[in-house]
Amino acid sequence: MKYPEILQFTDITDKLAQFSSIIDVRSPAEFAEDHLPGAINCPVLDDEERIRIGTLYKQVGSFEAKRAGAAVVAHNIGRHLEEQFADKPREWRPLVYCWRGGNRSASMAHILAKVGWQAAQLEGGYKAYRQHLNLSLPQLAENLPWRVLCGPTGSGKSRMLQSLQALGEQVLDLEQLAAHRGSVLGELPDQAQPSQKMFESQIWQLLRTIDRQRPIYVEAESKKVGNLRVPAAIMDGMRSAPCVSLALNNVDRVALLLADYAHYVADPAQFCRQLDFLAHLHGKERIEQWKVRVSQGQLAEVVLSLLEDHYDPAYRKSIARNFLQFNQAPTLTQHGITEAVFAEQARQIMDWEVRAKRLD
Repeated sequence: MKYPEILQFTDITDKLAQFSSIIDVRSPAEFAEDHLPGAINCPVLDDEERIRIGTLYKQVGSFEAKRAGAAVVAHNIGRHLEEQFADKPREWRPLVYCWRGGNRSASMAHILAKVGWQAAQLEGGYKAYRQHLNLSLPQLAENLPWRVLCGPTGSGKSRMLQSLQALGEQVLDLEQLAAHRGSVLGELPDQAQPSQKMFESQIWQLLRTIDRQRPIYVEAESKKVGNLRVPAAIMDGMRSAPCVSLALNNVDRVALLLADYAHYVADPAQFCRQLDFLAHLHGKERIEQWKVRVSQGQLAEVVLSLLEDHYDPAYRKSIARNFLQFNQAPTLTQHGITEAVFAEQARQIMDWEVRAKRLD
């Protein structure tokens, strides 16, 4: 075998785990936006260097840019050899890629192969991966046995997903992948949402590894989780799938929300700033009333008012319209929000699934 191998992504889609390492040689900013699942970033040009060489190419010429770029690339590859790859054995098999499978990945793959490693270069680079993902994601989402957890805000849908996953069930937690809890108050502190492309990559990676014969539990979501769009094929599948409706009394719902949104308990001023996003629905006067109550230490009371006056009416208006099997959904009424309660109720959902399969 002659190395580096030049490989098509379509030929290795199901063989990515066979590579010892997947090396993304693009700049850190490119890598941060999205990358192949499991890839590590070993840039041959960092963000500043990439801009500088690109500017040289446009303003001076390709020869001068390539000459300057080659020196920087060689230096950076040498540094990776001394640091990242110093302990790699002879049998190490890396897959190297850049944006389009051009000079950046070719340079790295060529040197790794000359060392004696079984290096491979991804033809078409990251662009080929994205083309494959865009084509295959709708196919992966087609005819999956979704099971949708429904319930108003604060009914414990996310916690139920976690409990089901802990018991070995298959789960697609869109809010976890999106780093957002899916409402106007759902932004997470000190954690930005991933890019749309990264969000889709995470979903693609999960769907390609699941057992298509077993149920996949997912929370009822709108088309967007924060600023991110849920792929249309997944939304279509969810909206036509069997549902389970979670019910929890208002006292426990408020307690659960205060625990899950503890950053607002610690910073009521931030909570008040988020309330401004609801002014177009409830008017400035109502928003100011809620803010005054928060300043008086009545956060729990304001949360209850938000549930009764904002979230619950919106839920009742949309759930049956958007999820076709909701009216046939069994209702799971919970008494408490402890981990043990959620685990017990998760087992009941699993038992329902077993009984339904027997009836089929």
